[in-house]
Formats: sequence, structure tokens, C-alpha cells
Amino acid sequence: MCVDPLVEGTGARHPDLWQRFPGSRFAYFEEDCRRFFFRPLQHFDYVFHLAALVGGRVTLESRTLDVAEDLAVDAELWKWATRAKPGCVVFFSSSAAYPVSLQTVANHQLLSEDMISFEEAIGVPDLSYGWAKLTGEYLMKLYVERYGNRAVAYRPFSGYGGDQDLAYPVPAICRRLLDERGAAEVFVWGSGRQCRDFIHIEDCIDFIWQTKELLPDGASLNLSTGRATSFMELAEIIARQIGWNPVVSGLSDRPEGVFYRCGDTALQRSYGLAPGVSLEEGISRMLHHLRMEFDTCS
Repeated sequence: MCVDPLVEGTGARHPDLWQRFPGSRFAYFEEDCRRFFFRPLQHFDYVFHLAALVGGRVTLESRTLDVAEDLAVDAELWKWATRAKPGCVVFFSSSAAYPVSLQTVANHQLLSEDMISFEEAIGVPDLSYGWAKLTGEYLMKLYVERYGNRAVAYRPFSGYGGDQDLAYPVPAICRRLLDERGAAEVFVWGSGRQCRDFIHIEDCIDFIWQTKELLPDGASLNLSTGRATSFMELAEIIARQIGWNPVVSGLSDRPEGVFYRCGDTALQRSYGLAPGVSLEEGISRMLHHLRMEFDTCS
């Protein structure tokens, strides 16, 4: 079962475009999940809560109150779960929940799961989206401790994949460089020196599938590779795969976000997790997808 209102600008895709469950009892409700929470209660073994208003950096910085709507969604989810009592709620948090004070030019480090502790002082997360995800994790903690139910959380870093919306950096830069092939100079947002931890969606799914029953109640786990890549380096890798080597420059008038966001992988490795799709392979797949899409539309 899937519940999704398909909000424009979030990259949501109708299940007719992706679900591959012939003969199954798959059901789709095109509505706000907050309406679904007031339908007659059903039992679910797993609830995967990904509902959120989110997009690229422009959305996070310019539509901060829209993004804050995620707080209301999360609150209704946890209240519904206390009534429906699913076997496990899998909550998708974000690397944006980590303190921005640990992601600056002067002070940056690999972000490990224990850097968020509700028993100690909490650092300031990244904008309203970070606050919403941090609060969602705290509500999960209360749900587990006060109601005795099972839930776990994952903190994705910069996830990407073939059919991702162009509001996100990897497909956007790939599309732009395909269109600008041969130019002497190309541009990325911000200084271009800001770094992210790009993880392919296949690895995200694999990591979740391998650990959803192993994580302790109320635990959170990074979905990351531990490889920090600057946006300039990302554009250079993409350009080389397309077939040329332009100068890559930054656009100081465009959003940059934090300077360095990369996930510590020690806890992931303790569960035997390691990325299977390198950034280079992921970019190759992305470029193939975009070319196929262009050929289909031509």
C-alpha cells in the first residue's frame, strides 16, 4: 500500500510509473497521509514513513514554512501509530538533523550517529527541514519509550538515482552538462568547494533491507558512503564521462548550504554494510537514464 498526494516539485511519481507488482494486492491512495490516518485502522507489519515536503536547496531555503509542514505530518504519524500499533515504523530522518556547527569550513568532521543525543545538549540542525527531522526522531524516541512500540530511523545523506527530480543536484548537474557539452567553462552553485556524501538509492534500499530487523528499538542509522565529494569534483567527474574537461567555477549568488556534510560509516560497517554502487558508476547510470529519456521525448 502507498499513500502519496503527489505534491508538485517534490519529485513524486505516480505508482503507474514505478510499481511492478503484477497480481499483488498493492493499493494506492492519492491523498495526504493525514487524511489516511483517520481511515478505519488496519494492521501493518511495517510502515515506511517517507512523507515530507522537500526538494533541492532552493526549496529548503526559500519555502521554509512549507517545509515546516513536515512537523505536522510526523506528529499525526506517531499519534496514528499509537492507535494502529504496526509491527515496526521505519522513519526516514535526514543528515540535515546533524548540528550545522560540525559542518563548517573551520570545524567539520564525519558525522556519526551518536552526535545526536536527546540526553545531552542538542546542536542546531539545518533550517526548518533539519528541525522537522530532528523533532521526528525525538517523537520516535517517545513512541518507543512511552508506548513500548518498535520503530527505527535512517539518516540518508545525499541520495540520488536515475529518475530523481531535477530539483536535486546530481541529476540537475548531469542534465546541464549534457546540454553544455563542449563549453570552456561550466558552473555549480555556491563556491563549489562545499562537500556532500552522495549515496546511490540502491545502496540506501539495500542498507535498510539488511538492518530494519537488526537495529535496536529507537535507534538511528546513517545511510552514507563516507566519501566527501565537492560539487566542483562532482561536475568534473560528470564532464569526463560525457567526454570533455571544462573549467568548473562556482556561482556565489546561488545557495550553497553547509560546507561539509559526510557520514561516518563505522556503525554501518558493524552491520556488514558497504556501498555497492560507486559515485562514478552511479553517474554513468544517471547519464544513461537522462540520454534515454531525452531520446524518448525527441
